[in-house]
Amino acid sequence: MISLTILSFLVIVAALTKSAQIPFSAWLPAAIAAPTPVSALVHSSTLVTAGVYLLIRFSFLLGELGSRVLMFISIITIFISGVVAIFECDLKKIIALSTLRQLGIIIFAISLGLYQVAFFHLLSHALFKALLFLCAGILIHGVGRTQDVRYFGGLVKNFPLVSVCINLANFSLCGIPFISGFYSKDLIVELACQDSWGMGILFLMFVCLGLTVLYSVRLSFLAFISTPGHGSFCSVCEQDFTLLRPVATLTFISLLSGPSLSLLSFSYPILIFLPWVIKMGALVVISASVVLSVGALGIIRMGLLSRTFLSTFRGLMWFMPWLSGQGVLLSRMKKADRILKILDQG
Repeated sequence: MISLTILSFLVIVAALTKSAQIPFSAWLPAAIAAPTPVSALVHSSTLVTAGVYLLIRFSFLLGELGSRVLMFISIITIFISGVVAIFECDLKKIIALSTLRQLGIIIFAISLGLYQVAFFHLLSHALFKALLFLCAGILIHGVGRTQDVRYFGGLVKNFPLVSVCINLANFSLCGIPFISGFYSKDLIVELACQDSWGMGILFLMFVCLGLTVLYSVRLSFLAFISTPGHGSFCSVCEQDFTLLRPVATLTFISLLSGPSLSLLSFSYPILIFLPWVIKMGALVVISASVVLSVGALGIIRMGLLSRTFLSTFRGLMWFMPWLSGQGVLLSRMKKADRILKILDQG
């Protein structure tokens, strides 16, 4: 019995570190230095999702205590990454933080025992997240190789096709009805509401759902609708079919993946009985978040509290690098530097 408890603890820790959940979240936004096609592969379907797949395969080891721990950690991860993404200015970091949120949603579904639904969301997320990264790569290449969204603006005129594709991926990320992400994300939300969990968990879940819409609308506004920044635009990217072909293919597959994967994953329809108010809750939260984000765009765009403690607090992922990585390695790195200077270079 003790060995099984230790084994389940080790599986949970391994999955949390691999899927970058709190308090091991700092490495994921920092791992986007690779070229964008590599980021699309790594952040959507291979590297970070290995921990989620490990939890699905070893779900029989979790138990009630492990499920509650996963639920708490996933909710906190979703909330923290959403708050950080609202004020982030690096385009690829925003998409990486959205990956962190989707991984939190999948682990939240695993904590509820919805292993098949979690795997369904894992597959649909891989498609539209890869589409987001490839579209971001085209925009970065066309705006003079800058990733700062403050230098973007009015790109819908220069990149009309890419704008449509990236906004469809954003809609899927938010769970807009009848787009691929809706079929899995809304299913997780409704099944969570159907279970007998406390009101605090449900409230946090709906708040986190609204945060996704907030940073997605902010990204679309800054990149495509606002006045152009100081970047140098290059519309040649829209005429390069080697760039547009995979984006158009992924967009078509992403639009069809929701209903088709739903039919392949579930042999029979899932019956969900909810009050009308809770049933419409997700749609109400999404609509309210759109209105709130449009009203707050002026404040968020100017970089709210740009030189304050709070800005440093959110920019450093709530000091996660110091707690999980740099804080542990700081003394060791200083000793290694001292040994290097004395022995090797002395």
